[in-house]
Amino acid sequence: MTDQLSGRLRDGTRAWHQALETTGFATAMLAGTLPLDRYVGQLAAYRVVLEALEGELTRVTCPSVTSVWSPDLVKLPLIERDLHHFAAPGTAPQPGPSAEEFVREIRRTAATEPRELLGFLYVLEGSTLGAMFLLRYVTEAYRLTDGNGVSYYGSGDRTRWAAFTERLDRALGEPAVQDRVLAAADRAYHHVALISGELSVGLGSPAPEPV
Repeated sequence: MTDQLSGRLRDGTRAWHQALETTGFATAMLAGTLPLDRYVGQLAAYRVVLEALEGELTRVTCPSVTSVWSPDLVKLPLIERDLHHFAAPGTAPQPGPSAEEFVREIRRTAATEPRELLGFLYVLEGSTLGAMFLLRYVTEAYRLTDGNGVSYYGSGDRTRWAAFTERLDRALGEPAVQDRVLAAADRAYHHVALISGELSVGLGSPAPEPV
């Protein structure tokens, strides 16, 4: 029996989770000392990444992708709402070069093997589950109320995640295709680590590559 893709992705990316927890960005967030411009900087970076990924996923006609991608997975409007909230009082950092490189990776992948976009989607959708745990640290550190500034961090949903991974397992059962999607998820985590590293400058060591 072919292993389910979601299980392979979970096991194959576990080392990345551990590596990213060592960033100056992550440790400062948990300590409540992350400067506001770094938090908003992450949102700005993810905005350009999600704009590219969600745009490409919407345009793809490959049945394997269209059977997994769903409008309820769209996060771009949530991040834009958060950025608008922080821009009003003057906090509006620009995304760094690592985010732009991730965008180029997304464009290249969409043009060559669109099914691999699902590996990117797995990483970014999964990150919203982790954000559920971090939500209280963010709201307390920046004294946010009424959901302002945390639309993205508050968007995680375990029921939606379960439905997403179920569709992923149904759509991609061929081992060779699973291998490609797993490799794409690894690339996505590499880009996320570079973004986190940029945001960690002056706060501590950037994330190491997983062993």
